[in-house]
Amino acid sequence: MKINNGLLKRFTSSYTEHMFSNIPNLITWLRILLIPVFVTVFYLPDATLSPHLKNLVATLIFLLAALTDWLDGYLARRLNQSSAFGAFLDPVADKLMVAAALILLVKLGRADAIIAFIIIGREITISALREWMAKLGEAKSIAVSMLGKIKTAFQMIAILLLLYHERLLGIDCQVAGALLLYMAALLTLWSMGYYLMLASPQLKKHQN
Repeated sequence: MKINNGLLKRFTSSYTEHMFSNIPNLITWLRILLIPVFVTVFYLPDATLSPHLKNLVATLIFLLAALTDWLDGYLARRLNQSSAFGAFLDPVADKLMVAAALILLVKLGRADAIIAFIIIGREITISALREWMAKLGEAKSIAVSMLGKIKTAFQMIAILLLLYHERLLGIDCQVAGALLLYMAALLTLWSMGYYLMLASPQLKKHQN
């Protein structure tokens, strides 16, 4: 079968434009590129970066990533630059950043491995569920709920506090962060059950 080179070139050019010339997508790529920088901070020798500065820099990087998550969505709507690729890339970037942070916190002894497993496992499960439901044309039936947004807020604040680790304005960030992370894990299980309940009619219908 002959391939129309002109058509292929236009398709490739259009696809590349959506990936890299779209401002919201570029911001999302930036969030992904911040992940190795974020992880590397804690592997630097104390002589290069003191423990206090490691905590502070890592916290600021994660906060920047969280803000860009809001910013790329806002710009996509404001500039009318929403795209299918952006809709795919944005949640992937979020989940990679959160997973990297949780794994790092477990390694540092600031978070429980079981809690990290629950949160990361839920994200993988719900992502797979959403992809499957989208193939059935039922993606809207498990759209992000207020419960999911509350879970995300608890999770992000918890991670920020655990990354900082030290006392801030009289608050023990480690204790407060650990408590919020446990609450986030409970909300994680609750929201997963909620989404599975919404998808249950389709699950029962296609289980065979």
